[in-house]
Amino acid sequence: MSVNLSQLVTEQRNPQTLHIDEVSTLEMVRMINREDQAVALAVEKELPKIAEAVDLITARMEQGGRLIYCGAGTSGRLGVLDASECPPTYGVDPGRVIALIAGGEEALLHAIEGAEDSETLCAQELEELGFCEKDILVGIAASGRTPYAIGGMRYARSKGGAVLALTCNPGSEMAALADLAISPVVGPESVTGSTRMKAGTAQKLVLNLLSTGTMIRQGKVYQNLMVDVQPTNLKLVERAKRIVMEASGCTYEEAARSLEEAGQNPKTAILMQLTGLSAEEASSRLQQCGGHIKRALDLGKEPESCRTI
Repeated sequence: MSVNLSQLVTEQRNPQTLHIDEVSTLEMVRMINREDQAVALAVEKELPKIAEAVDLITARMEQGGRLIYCGAGTSGRLGVLDASECPPTYGVDPGRVIALIAGGEEALLHAIEGAEDSETLCAQELEELGFCEKDILVGIAASGRTPYAIGGMRYARSKGGAVLALTCNPGSEMAALADLAISPVVGPESVTGSTRMKAGTAQKLVLNLLSTGTMIRQGKVYQNLMVDVQPTNLKLVERAKRIVMEASGCTYEEAARSLEEAGQNPKTAILMQLTGLSAEEASSRLQQCGGHIKRALDLGKEPESCRTI
């Protein structure tokens, strides 16, 4: 299959780094760092679309839908990284945020770049997952033309699901297929075509915004504390205690006791400390309020404070 890369921004030669192989090591890393500084600015230009995407994902997930990433190579690995961090950080069921990578689990550690050339593979995987109209698919590819992601996006559209694209080239085929396209244009890479660099960094930043923004909207953050963290190791147990202390102003001992009574649920423990409710009462109130601590705190003040917004 002949592939024309000449029109892709991410495949152009960067005039700022033409002599990167001739300069001192310090100047070399300075060149790369200067190029990296453009990434956050490129993402900033896409913030309105990213905010729209967060609201779309949140609405679908509140209806029972799942957030599914698909991509190949670096893009696929970044999707897997983001999805895998949601359960421990925000207490999300692993089946609610899913990542598909061309080549499967082996592609996480070994380059199986040829797997990206199939337009049917991702569609088959989505069919096996039972992809439906409530779900959201985010196709990720720096080029915006990866067949694996394109095939998945077409399948998702055929099932009535929401389809988003995350690319680093404007006007791409993937962008045309999407309900909403996010395209931070970071320009040519420091090393021509090495899209694991600026393009990969931009994709990581956007994925952070999508998943974190969605979790905040779902009540998994109180103030700026990740109150649904899963205390599954010693570090996270201590972090949970600190979160309860920060949120309620209680002592270390009180936080530890509340967490034990709450079954190690930081959100329940916080509400217990702030209201004097028992663990059972606090848990019940949180369920009434969709897991939002602020809504639970306002429940007694405004009868309609737990309605869906």
